[in-house]
Amino acid sequence: MSTLYSNSIFWIDTDKIKPNPYQPRRDFDEVRLQNLAESIKQYGVLQPLTVSRVEIEKEDGGLSTEYELIAGERRLRAAILARVFQVPVIIREGDTSMMKLELAIIENLQREDLNVVDRARAFSRLSTEFKFTHAEIAKKMGRSREYVSNTLRILSLPEEVLNALSEGKLSEGHTRPILMLIDHPEEQMVLFKEIVYRKITVREAESLARKIATDRVRKKEYAPDPEITELEGEFQDKLGTRVHIDRRELGGQIKIDFFSVQDLRTILDSINKGVTDKKHGEMLDNYISENNKKIDESNNLSNLSNLSNLPLNISEIKSPIDNRTKDEIKEEENNDNLYDISNFSV
Repeated sequence: MSTLYSNSIFWIDTDKIKPNPYQPRRDFDEVRLQNLAESIKQYGVLQPLTVSRVEIEKEDGGLSTEYELIAGERRLRAAILARVFQVPVIIREGDTSMMKLELAIIENLQREDLNVVDRARAFSRLSTEFKFTHAEIAKKMGRSREYVSNTLRILSLPEEVLNALSEGKLSEGHTRPILMLIDHPEEQMVLFKEIVYRKITVREAESLARKIATDRVRKKEYAPDPEITELEGEFQDKLGTRVHIDRRELGGQIKIDFFSVQDLRTILDSINKGVTDKKHGEMLDNYISENNKKIDESNNLSNLSNLSNLPLNISEIKSPIDNRTKDEIKEEENNDNLYDISNFSV
């Protein structure tokens, strides 16, 4: 069993404290870190770090002592930034690798700013490296088994989506409709870009994903004419945007996505000229490119008041709106059928 040095606080040199290899947090907000460093310059480190003592054998046969961080990496980093050379610590003894990981996860999960990707990766390590079941992880975290399973599913998203989620460009709620399209990566990435750049809300994204997923089911159930399916693909390639053909007993409808009036003119020109060199999603890519161009122009003309509210660069895009209520978020986190399209809003 792990023991503490009578809960005593010791002062240890920062260069003797090594990072925790089980640290679940990967991303540290540089601005917040700098703010904490400024606070530490004024008031010092108010909350002790938790470390374990490590004896290292030297080449001459002697022993040297180092300390492995268990909890408090953000405080340690900020202290180093503030040029503080000693920090208060509590020393633990007898912890196994599993216990260190548990402590690091619990310490971080108690802080609300741990992003969902780091949380999912921490859960994954508990599951794969230490063979914990989802139910066991849930018990240790004080959450439901469904919450753990749904959190872990986020890791199946493409790396680009995970990065956006870590950086706050995407809310956790938006992962649900994106995950519904996991078997259709092209549609999935188009939806992801629409969410990030068009600021689509969670409910709007769900409605889009539901429509796409329902169309897939409809096509499977009713065995559509292969020629219609092929034509849909050709329309999408030629027009550069999502196209859906809704065939009926007599005639039907063609639905074409667009993002601006200029897109409508482009579609008309493409039809008139028989353009065939476009790719699915090109209109959205053009929309994003124009948005980036406007941002670049705003950087060069930042003194103009009418441009003062534009983001400085694309990395500063804020997360789209998660328009679910607190009760809805809680209910969905613990829903075993979270990704069943029948539960999506319309």
